[in-house]
Amino acid sequence: MKRTITKDDPYKVCFVCLGNICRSPTAEGIFQHLVNERKLSSYFIVDSAGTSAYHIGEPANSKSQWTANRHGIKLYSKARRFEASDLDEFDLILAMDQENLKNMQRLSKNGRHLDKVKLMRDFDSQPENGEVPDPYYGGMDGFQNVFDVLKRSCENLLDELEELIEK
Repeated sequence: MKRTITKDDPYKVCFVCLGNICRSPTAEGIFQHLVNERKLSSYFIVDSAGTSAYHIGEPANSKSQWTANRHGIKLYSKARRFEASDLDEFDLILAMDQENLKNMQRLSKNGRHLDKVKLMRDFDSQPENGEVPDPYYGGMDGFQNVFDVLKRSCENLLDELEELIEK
């Protein structure tokens, strides 16, 4: 994670969950919103993906979109599957839970990418069990909780990364 970030060499972040329709697109949307608010968009490339192929091409879950919209954030991404080539492409890959972390670690054949694959809640000031819960089968409270966790985590992540920007 520690490298100088410049406009010529933007920092690439990918948020990853299982289906890429709830947690990871919400994290992508929040992080991109924060980057835009701080006028840092030329320093970052932000994406999200899922470790499964269940929802490829679908927009974010309607409950995720509704929750994000309530906070003035739009979720524009379409679900895609996380590929082994993403390990080379991104500087930081953030898994929403242990299972997705393990799935991505398995894709790193020789282990050389393990330092860039982390848990999202590593950046949360209230990490609890270290996982972002999957709200898919729950009610709106679960989606709001996930939004709150991801907002805290994204703010802390961007605070850390902003210190590496060469302006």
